[in-house]
Amino acid sequence: MKAHYEELGERLSEPAVIADQNLFRELAREHSQLGEIVSVYDEYRGAQEAAADCRALLEEESDAELRELAHEELREAEERAAKLEEELKLMLLPKDPNDERSVIIEIRAGIGGDEAALFGATLFRMYSRYAERHGFKLEVIDMNDTEIGGIKEAVFQINGKAAYSRMKFESGVHRVQRVPETESQGRIHTSAATVAVLPEAEDVDVVIDPNDIRVDTYRSSGAGGQHVNKTSSAIRITHLPTGIVVQSQDERSQIQNREKAMRVLKSRLYDLYSSQAHDAEAEARRQMVGSGDRSAKIRTYNFPQSRVTDHRIGLTLYKLEAFIDGDMDEMIDALILDERMKLLQNN
Repeated sequence: MKAHYEELGERLSEPAVIADQNLFRELAREHSQLGEIVSVYDEYRGAQEAAADCRALLEEESDAELRELAHEELREAEERAAKLEEELKLMLLPKDPNDERSVIIEIRAGIGGDEAALFGATLFRMYSRYAERHGFKLEVIDMNDTEIGGIKEAVFQINGKAAYSRMKFESGVHRVQRVPETESQGRIHTSAATVAVLPEAEDVDVVIDPNDIRVDTYRSSGAGGQHVNKTSSAIRITHLPTGIVVQSQDERSQIQNREKAMRVLKSRLYDLYSSQAHDAEAEARRQMVGSGDRSAKIRTYNFPQSRVTDHRIGLTLYKLEAFIDGDMDEMIDALILDERMKLLQNN
């Protein structure tokens, strides 16, 4: 990898490569990705060499004070080398090919009626705040809200480098336990919402035959506000071979809504085709890191106790208010580490 990294560095200075901006960007991206591994590898080799120097000194030196210093430096160098070796093992694990992509997220209110829809709005705000914290751009594609500020269904895109690597663990059933504002007896109610996270498909990933789709227009519906208008600009696209239906009504232009709906359709088809093409690999992955199945309860948000628990890794955080304000990194980092540890055990 280091030899390839150095070769890429030389190629990036070649006039022919600089003139081809597409090739230059591709090689620069690969060079940057390898650079992280090479940097740790160089530190690892440096620690190994320092340890070797200390051993050589111990063989030659008779001075007690110098030998004591050499023993201490040897211990530190060996500990540093061992730590860097483990870090390298994690960095060299096979990566999810979709990790660098942007994502399309779908939230749907589940059991619980109005309270479930209000929880759906809470999740949408949580992801919006998380996107802001990381400098990601959020773009609403479709929104079906309620009169009291809830969300029955929301489809939106989060654009940013490696957004999928951070958001992919959100797929599944999210459960909330809290006292609704309309509850006069102070009883805790339980409701739920499902979240689906799809890697954004690129044009080269999925080619859709125009004869395979049916496009319908209709008027936006909902409680009103910025996501609704009175003209027939909303778009519904049906993919006839698979029966997948997508829609977009957030824009006032039919063209913009169609473009957004096609983006979602491509991502859903990409997800479907990828699953079909890699059934064996997907099954192995499900056993290692969980399926992300929407029917699987992954997390509970308990408002009376101000706690959020992720059931896949058994982690509970007592900072619910901060968590739903987008402070999710501690949980997401723990999920990423758990995935890597399981991959390491199976490689």
